[in-house]
Amino acid sequence: MFEFDLDLNLLAYHSFKLGIAFILSLPIALNREMKESGAGLRTFPLVTIASCAFMLVGRSIFEGADAEARVMYGIITGMGFIGGGAIFKSEDGVKGTATAASLWNTAAIGISVAYSRYEIAIILSVISFLIFQFSEPFKSKDKL
Repeated sequence: MFEFDLDLNLLAYHSFKLGIAFILSLPIALNREMKESGAGLRTFPLVTIASCAFMLVGRSIFEGADAEARVMYGIITGMGFIGGGAIFKSEDGVKGTATAASLWNTAAIGISVAYSRYEIAIILSVISFLIFQFSEPFKSKDKL
């Protein structure tokens, strides 16, 4: 027989966590969207909330640090794979490395939020935004 059990407290808890992950991804996403990067306002929040959700589910289903670590390793590896797809090599050089790194970074934000390590998530969000916002004048002109 089909049983549907919805814990409203758990729904609120997970909504709160995913909401924080979403909000912390927005500065990076907005910056990348404004700079017309390949990934932007849709990609970064999706990466962050998905990473947070995978960790939340993993923490609630699996017991023990080893099992949770495997979920985290899966996220880290998967983000490396996705980030690798964002990197393009041409005769002019390599592009997309910052996008790849920032995708990995937003996954780390999501994982940090899932573990209630908000201080890490906030620092990652702020530093990433600052790097993207203020580093462009320091890039060599032939790479722009």
